Amino acid sequence: MVAQEDWRQWRGPTADGVAANSNPATSWSEEENIKWKIAVPGRGGSTPIVLKDRIYVLTAINTGRVDPSFPKPEDQPDRVFGIKFPNTFYQFVVLCYDRNSGKEVWRQVVLEKVPHEGHHRDNDFAPASPTTDGERIFFTFASAGTYCFSPDGKLLWQRDLGNLRMQASLGEGCSPVVHNGKLILQRDQQRQSSIMVLDAASGSTIWEKPRPDTGSWATPRVIEHGGKTQIIASGSMGNEKDSSVNRVRSYDLESGELLWECGGLTSNAIPCPVNDSNSVYVMTGYQGFSALSIPLDSEGDVTGSPTWQFTEDTPYIPSPLLYGGLLYFNRSNQAIFSCIDSSNGERVFGPTRLPQMNQIYASPVAANGRVYVTGRNGTTVVLKAGRSFEVESINVLDDRVDASLAIAGDEIFIRGEKYLYCIAP
Repeated sequence: MVAQEDWRQWRGPTADGVAANSNPATSWSEEENIKWKIAVPGRGGSTPIVLKDRIYVLTAINTGRVDPSFPKPEDQPDRVFGIKFPNTFYQFVVLCYDRNSGKEVWRQVVLEKVPHEGHHRDNDFAPASPTTDGERIFFTFASAGTYCFSPDGKLLWQRDLGNLRMQASLGEGCSPVVHNGKLILQRDQQRQSSIMVLDAASGSTIWEKPRPDTGSWATPRVIEHGGKTQIIASGSMGNEKDSSVNRVRSYDLESGELLWECGGLTSNAIPCPVNDSNSVYVMTGYQGFSALSIPLDSEGDVTGSPTWQFTEDTPYIPSPLLYGGLLYFNRSNQAIFSCIDSSNGERVFGPTRLPQMNQIYASPVAANGRVYVTGRNGTTVVLKAGRSFEVESINVLDDRVDASLAIAGDEIFIRGEKYLYCIAP
């Protein structure tokens, strides 16, 4: 299989949710176009990745084994969203499945520990998607370590980078990114945040830079432009009086130098930036709405001077989709869909309600002139890409789906709360 038939990171071959050379199914159900369906142990909201004939999935399994040195959940103080810290051991697991049959090929328990914090009821202890450079599989459980495996399950290296202290103990969420022999990790937290680059072959630190951000879950975007490779990282802070609040920043991949920064986002940054050859598009949708178009050749502080800013109906958890010069996205976590022109930020259609779903956590993906939008209730609406809202099909699975879809070749892989599905026409 060639690389174009892989899905090597959570947003696909070009990190934007687009499978350019695929022609996947547009209709399926529990009885139609299911090549295979397997139960996945534990919990994990991360997207599976696909490399050749293997699929890699992360999960965290509650063993139920109690550590009596930790307080019982019922004895803990009340926290926002009813969050409790666990007192049982979890296994942090990487699973490898055969792409053709769905059979488990290997399983590695990388660590067993009692997590130091809890998480939001809709989060879990395995939210970050793995990534691969074709030779190695990289993944992070953040506070439970960062790991590198060979495709056949051999541990190549591991790093314990310490515990993160997340805002309100909502849980972790940034996925790793690999580019030209370097692994990028964004570690924003309530204490000292940082962005760091590791050597992909050895796991040794190449550089690490502090960040003022305290609350973001956004996976960074790596972009080559004008002879430089930029790491573009969204961030947010809880102190609205701070001048550095709610910014996107660009770092030089080689040196860690800050190339440019731009304010204007809302708080709790989660969506991943997307880009074309000239601009990067960044969105947030918590406690307000903001989408920014920023030239990739920016320098210094460009706050107040993006190419355009759009301040309606932007996403909170899902990332936007850039496809055919159009930006597709939902409002907050709701099934309300919009499209704007990436060249000028003008609305093309929407806000329009998507049928048969209410909430969305998964990011939209695209292939063969179609946009796939998946709701938490397991429903995927397939739209015809373009300047009008046109539903082509509605597809329902009997599972909750928070993970974004992966498209490899002509197959769709959907990781639900209970099952991993392979959908093939």
